[in-house]
Amino acid sequence: MKRYEALAHDIAESIRAGVLRPGDRLASVRHTSASRGVSPSTVFQAYYLLEARGLVQARERSGYYVAPHAQQVPPEPEAASQPQEGSVPVDVSALVFEILDASMTREVVPFGSAFPSPLLFPLARLGQSLAASAQALDPWSTVDDLTPGNAALRRQIALRYLAAGMPMSVDDIVVTNGALEALNLCLSVVTRPGDTVLVEAPAFYGALQALERQGLSAVEVPTHPREGMDLAALEQAIARHRPKACWLMSNFQNPLGSLMPEERKRALVELLARHQLPLIEDDVYAELYFGDKRPPPAKAFDSQGLVLHCSSFSKSLAPGWRIGWAAPGRYAQAVARAKLMSTLATAVPTQMALARYLERGGFDKHLRKLRQALAQQQTQFMQALGRHFPPGTRATRPAGGYFLWVELPLQVDALALHRQVLAQGISIAPGPIFSPSRAFAHCIRLNYGHAWNTRSEAALATLGRLVHEAM
Repeated sequence: MKRYEALAHDIAESIRAGVLRPGDRLASVRHTSASRGVSPSTVFQAYYLLEARGLVQARERSGYYVAPHAQQVPPEPEAASQPQEGSVPVDVSALVFEILDASMTREVVPFGSAFPSPLLFPLARLGQSLAASAQALDPWSTVDDLTPGNAALRRQIALRYLAAGMPMSVDDIVVTNGALEALNLCLSVVTRPGDTVLVEAPAFYGALQALERQGLSAVEVPTHPREGMDLAALEQAIARHRPKACWLMSNFQNPLGSLMPEERKRALVELLARHQLPLIEDDVYAELYFGDKRPPPAKAFDSQGLVLHCSSFSKSLAPGWRIGWAAPGRYAQAVARAKLMSTLATAVPTQMALARYLERGGFDKHLRKLRQALAQQQTQFMQALGRHFPPGTRATRPAGGYFLWVELPLQVDALALHRQVLAQGISIAPGPIFSPSRAFAHCIRLNYGHAWNTRSEAALATLGRLVHEAM
């Protein structure tokens, strides 16, 4: 745990214990810096983290105060998961489709959705960019750089890597039809049917479906709800199962929202390098951080080209445009050839439109507004959880993204709860879809990426009532 996280944890515990009460003013940055022996920037980071978690509020020229409903926020899960040991054939798609098909309608309250509200994105400006790009389309651009992707867009992606401290050649980037294609391509070039892949527990169901489709087995590795995969358990799994790859999210993991600390990311990459084990890194949520800077991916510590880094614009800028990419290191040529043999190319007009938008600026301004909206919505959601859910409920407090992982009392059946709330016009994502062994039967993932309003409040109250009744 970093110093600012330790400081934030101590203050949060004081709030939960009632030592600090709603409306109380926190000590000034200068006083806390001197009393704790840390820098002012560390104190600011701690206060920013507490603000993102809905525990404190900033008042202009006055300081930070305990939020009105801070004591009602459920406590966080504290322990890493304990999945069953052994390699598991993956067979989750039928359950995933049952859950998703029943809730993919605008009339359903989208707590179980995988997507944030489309109203959060600059779709009008993107449309203008698309129209302008189409009018100026060079006919030869439809065949130039067909498989790796539009050169102008790859340059813009490379510039964002550079700004994050990761110099990247344009030739190291392959543009794909969303991040899922990038991830599936990367998986296909480092594994063969029958191989074993290490995954988080819980894991993104899209990752599990990719393993299922390619005939792979999964080994679930214990994962902490705040800090990500347990590296000691990972090393044991490597020795025991001889996997061909590891697939994880180091930033704002879906469904936990966990953020792996930088030192753990570095240790992760070093561990995998010792075993020459490829890492498929799904990093689609990294731009949605609530702190003062973007957290680096594990890719930032990769010196051997073993990290296949995948991301997209779908969660941060252009939902529905399906523009993603892979930076697959030593596997770049293999990934490009796999794309050539499968989908050939990504739509050229949308690539050009995104390149034009990025070239003209505005993306970072949009991201600041998007992060602010998501952080505020998380605060409202967490406070409502505290009001409506029973004692014994625990919920993660991610420092980015738009998912909460909620551990309900053990007697609650998440799949049965899903069917009950769906009948009330509310969707949730039950825990078993995030595990090849159908674990996490009392857990749910909730999406706070939509505007908080009276409909949301009523839906969460209904969900909380049904949880109470299930106990």
